[in-house]
Amino acid sequence: MTATNQAGSHLTVAERAAQGRAARSTVPRSSHARFVPAEKRPQPIGVLEQQAVTRVPELVPIRYGRMLESPFRFYRGAAAIMAADLGRAPHTGITVQLCGDAHLLNYGLFASPERHLVFDINDFDETLPGPFEWDIKRLAASLAVAGRANGFDDGQRAAVVKEAVKAYRERMRVFSDMRTLDIWYAQDDADQLNAVLPDKSVRRRTSRAMAKARTRDSLQAFDKLTHVVDGVRRFAPDPPLITPISDLDTGTEREELEHTLRSLIERYGHSLSTERRHLLERFHLVDMARKVVGVGSVGTRCWIALMEGRDDGDPLLLQAKEAGESVLAPYCGPGRYDNQGKRVVAGQRLMQANSDIFLGWERVTGMDGRLRDFYVRQLRDWKGTPRPETMPPDVLRLYANLCGGSLARAHARSGDPVAIAAYLGTGGSFDRALAEFAEAYADQNDRDYEIFAEAVHADRITAVAA
Repeated sequence: MTATNQAGSHLTVAERAAQGRAARSTVPRSSHARFVPAEKRPQPIGVLEQQAVTRVPELVPIRYGRMLESPFRFYRGAAAIMAADLGRAPHTGITVQLCGDAHLLNYGLFASPERHLVFDINDFDETLPGPFEWDIKRLAASLAVAGRANGFDDGQRAAVVKEAVKAYRERMRVFSDMRTLDIWYAQDDADQLNAVLPDKSVRRRTSRAMAKARTRDSLQAFDKLTHVVDGVRRFAPDPPLITPISDLDTGTEREELEHTLRSLIERYGHSLSTERRHLLERFHLVDMARKVVGVGSVGTRCWIALMEGRDDGDPLLLQAKEAGESVLAPYCGPGRYDNQGKRVVAGQRLMQANSDIFLGWERVTGMDGRLRDFYVRQLRDWKGTPRPETMPPDVLRLYANLCGGSLARAHARSGDPVAIAAYLGTGGSFDRALAEFAEAYADQNDRDYEIFAEAVHADRITAVAA
């Protein structure tokens, strides 16, 4: 993939801006409005089935069941399908660290290490360097699909998408004039965001969401997910969503699995900084369970670990999630890391203003003899998840603004804000183009969803509600 220098190294500001403007001649801003499926576009069912090859077989039907619920839920699980569409189309070549799956539910509230509530991107399973516009297109189309699910009319959906793209463009313009360190230190503090909301009712709603996020911590998850058995704290079974390790296998197989997972938790600490490794060592492992998470991730191996510090009232919950190759890799290249867990962690640390202090990675040999990469983080450390299905048009438009601005900040940390801002310009050409693209891609998502639903009803693939 040909791309401009990510950080604009050794170029003047004028030269970096010239690079951005030059990209318009190759890919005009108005050209982003078009979405034309490739002549040999992969069939959506085939893409999903290819992903299922490396996943836990008994969990794949749950993934399909969740995707079957609605076109929006299908979109959440179809990152690989959209990556194939974007990867075959012309692009600007202006590279940033991509989230890779920047749909609107992959933003939210969580705690910084300084115990501030911040708004940021929170999913990096597909992160890789690539053309900056791919993330914006993934976000824009998700807003259009969500708007359709909410019954918004054409004008309301277009206004929501344009708001996100405008926020990205205008904030990137601000970053293009900032010092490098000031960009790096920038973050979206939730209290400051709430203060600038224009409507009292929205501020009240946001304040309630922030208060709820502060209660969604490890202690709440500890109370919800565990119980005491014969005087010992254990994960409470809730199959197939939560399955304690003791319920998965018996005898030698269970012992081997438990040994592998214990080794994973112990060894991953070497990927942490010295002081954080010391902190981790203050806890010891008590229990483990398999957990089903998300929509697109269902079927990947995901384990939760119950750690105990001083006593039973001093828990730490960790989540170890399998990291496979990014859906962007066929179009962007594999990236610089041979460990996929390290790829996820490095991308997250680069894009997020504040990352979990226990975020790290490790590789283990699975029960089938295959090497598997994992990344590890806290299961929950203050978490506010948006509910777009409850948002009227004006609220979703405000939320879109937050997402677009947050994405710009993440891209400015790794890419060249001067080149991106110069490409986007000060007018609304790119905004209007992305609004058209979002609708066109929402149409494609509807078509793919119908094909998927027909495959389920014809028993070509099995979907299970869970």
